[in-house]
Amino acid sequence: MQTRTLGATGPTVSALGLGAMGMSGAYGPADREESVATVRAALDAGLTLIDTGDFYASGHNELLLAEALRGRQRDSYQLSVKFGMLTAPDGGFIGIDGRPEGMKNFLAHSLTRLGTDHVDVYRLARLDPAVPIEETVGAVKEMVDAGYVRHIGLSEVDADTVRRAHGVHPISDLQIEYSLLSRSPEADVLPTLRELGVGMTAHGVLSRGLLSGRWRADSTIGPADWRSFDPRFAAGNVEHNLTLVEALRQVAGAKGCTVAQLAIAWVAAQGEDIVPLVGARSRDRLAEALPATEVHLTVDDLAEIEKAVPDRAARGSLDASAALTEILG
Repeated sequence: MQTRTLGATGPTVSALGLGAMGMSGAYGPADREESVATVRAALDAGLTLIDTGDFYASGHNELLLAEALRGRQRDSYQLSVKFGMLTAPDGGFIGIDGRPEGMKNFLAHSLTRLGTDHVDVYRLARLDPAVPIEETVGAVKEMVDAGYVRHIGLSEVDADTVRRAHGVHPISDLQIEYSLLSRSPEADVLPTLRELGVGMTAHGVLSRGLLSGRWRADSTIGPADWRSFDPRFAAGNVEHNLTLVEALRQVAGAKGCTVAQLAIAWVAAQGEDIVPLVGARSRDRLAEALPATEVHLTVDDLAEIEKAVPDRAARGSLDASAALTEILG
């Protein structure tokens, strides 16, 4: 497995990371045994970066990871953990808490659920409009100094917020949605990251399954599936978006890879400072994603991909922050 470094000050991680959210039901029912087996298969294949959130099914995801990671040497993998989202007993999101005392409380529970004494990258899931980012990052810095956190990350914030946070403590990476269908970070965010020496962990690289090559216009979306809030999957939009996928399939076929592998490889090809996260929740999907690290895209390949899926070609565009706002109501 190839490796990449998260920014100028972050850890060296596998060139592909595993996003664990789907293993806790975000996209419909998940099989716990298969999820645990998938995490272990990822580690065996050389993936070291595992991303979770303490609010994924109210701690379920962290407990699942603790089971999957049991017996593994702690320095053989890196845990990226998001905090700050508040949830109700019914699973609904009810707010954001970036207060220093809130962060310390969240971290205490995460360390217990994960069965570890430190988190490799700790990040506020969304900006708390009531708390300056300087206060939140300053408090996480205290946890770095105390040894509970190794690196500080950010999630779904704008370029100005990155700059302000980085002024308090070096930021290892920004986690943000970035894919062939979601390229807004290219305008202001990505240039700022590179100016400051901050890396990117890109989530949503398969656009919640649209770029998997397996989604159909008549695919069923259950009420508990986050895609029910995404306009890209709405009738009228999804049909158009799937024509882009079919165009991409032609490029993938000529390249000798799958649509999913090509979409992941495109993200990785945008810079050595970017680590794509794949949300595989089964060993089959993991096995399909892994070869993406071996797909080398030439200048001509990138031009063909651009023709197949031009920037802003998707209908129903909605970034991760806006989608979450929809969920929050």
